[in-house]
Amino acid sequence: MFGRDGAILGAAQEALPQHYPRPGWVEHDPEDIWRTQLRCVQVALAQAGKEAGDLAAIGIANQRETVLLWDADTGTSLGNAVAWQCRRTADRCEELKRAGLEPAVQARTGLRLDPYFSATKIAWLLANREGAAGLLAKGRLRAGTIDSFLIWRLTGGRAHVTDFSNASRTMLLDLKTLDWADDMLELFEVPRSVLPSLRPSSAVIAMTDPGLLGTAVPVAGVAGDQQAALFGQGGLRPGDCKNTYGTGCFLLLNVGPHPAPPHNGLLSTVAWVLGPDGSSTAEPAPRHDAAVGGAAPVRTSFLPGGPATIPAATYALEGSVFMGGGAVQWLQEGLGIIEAPAGVGPLAALAPDNGGVYFVPALTGLGAPYWDPYARGLLIGLTRGTKPEHLARATEEAICFQTRAVLDAMRRTAGVEVAGLRADGGAARDDFLLQLQADLLGIPVIRPRLQETTALGAAALAGLAVGFWSEADMADLIGTERVFTPRMEAKERERLFGEWERAVGRAQAWAR
Repeated sequence: MFGRDGAILGAAQEALPQHYPRPGWVEHDPEDIWRTQLRCVQVALAQAGKEAGDLAAIGIANQRETVLLWDADTGTSLGNAVAWQCRRTADRCEELKRAGLEPAVQARTGLRLDPYFSATKIAWLLANREGAAGLLAKGRLRAGTIDSFLIWRLTGGRAHVTDFSNASRTMLLDLKTLDWADDMLELFEVPRSVLPSLRPSSAVIAMTDPGLLGTAVPVAGVAGDQQAALFGQGGLRPGDCKNTYGTGCFLLLNVGPHPAPPHNGLLSTVAWVLGPDGSSTAEPAPRHDAAVGGAAPVRTSFLPGGPATIPAATYALEGSVFMGGGAVQWLQEGLGIIEAPAGVGPLAALAPDNGGVYFVPALTGLGAPYWDPYARGLLIGLTRGTKPEHLARATEEAICFQTRAVLDAMRRTAGVEVAGLRADGGAARDDFLLQLQADLLGIPVIRPRLQETTALGAAALAGLAVGFWSEADMADLIGTERVFTPRMEAKERERLFGEWERAVGRAQAWAR
């Protein structure tokens, strides 16, 4: 919960269990998601000493490609959600690639044919979840990403919606017209009837069920987690770039009002849409002296139907790295060489160099710019002198090398020079990692004062929609905590990156 000045008034978090029914498969229980979200809302309100009536609006940020099916009448999910990391549809994607369909998919959606995205996951769920066919025939089946599911539950089943940033990750959205693409729906065999209606990222798109929180609260901000983080980092101008160091690493480069071609292993995606004409749909709210303020007067013109015209959008280039902090978790849970993720930096710092050890963390395949679902993890260069600190350093370097590969591709594609990289996410608290990242990029890495930039971005999108904040307020909400400047010589930087790319070549296509 954020106050007017951007300070965190209340916060709560809970770990979300992941399920691995088969190798390469990753699932989440939707009921776990719903229960943990409700509990966190209640704890955050209690911490702040506030009630739901004090809230001006709610913003949602979510893991974008995770999808599920549910019954529109009961709200009950049809089994677990298929998570963004899940690779169960890799063979289907390869089949479509062999048929020569990837160029058409890229041109329409900005995305590659990869099991990372939602379309093949939805098709798999439609074909394999018990009861899906019957509910579809009755018009009761709904499909959506986690934002859609949460809004459905928050509104008591009155709103089946998603925003354009999440929709742009399904491989079903026409990136230029901002509507579901009929040819993609046909290709992936996804009926339009199960999909949510499309809404801006910053607009009052639904009201919560009054019985849920005690009063109706506007849901006014919705964005995929990485787009929300770019917004929360203040990346509002073309050329602004951020990297979120979470389970994966996600680089986004703001390219302005027109989509960039998805070349060099990158994705073209919607960053956000601010209302139907590029501005907030809400009337300005009166200022309040209270830190949170009462609910602002809003218009709800988006509730009965979609926007009358195509909204003006901001687009981004994105490079998605599947294993960032997830590789550190593997050191903890799989190898047991650290007790907690925070221990990886201090352990890595014990090694003056990597000792010739390189780690390709392709534990669930490789994302951008390589895009190889059949790559597998590789540790190479091991000798009798290899110690735990070398493995820790190789893991930290792997995160930085993957980021370097993506940023190099962005520079080539967009034709812009990135002056600095904004860093957020849990692993961005690691000083050793960010100094290493600056060294291997050769540009400054900037860590904001507030690390929860994804949450701030979701809040800012919601706050703009109801007049709680203006765009001019954004600069005051974001501050810099530290800037890491490069220390490594360029020759050494290039040598290390060249060795990394050699290791990547040995990891690719292993599981084919």
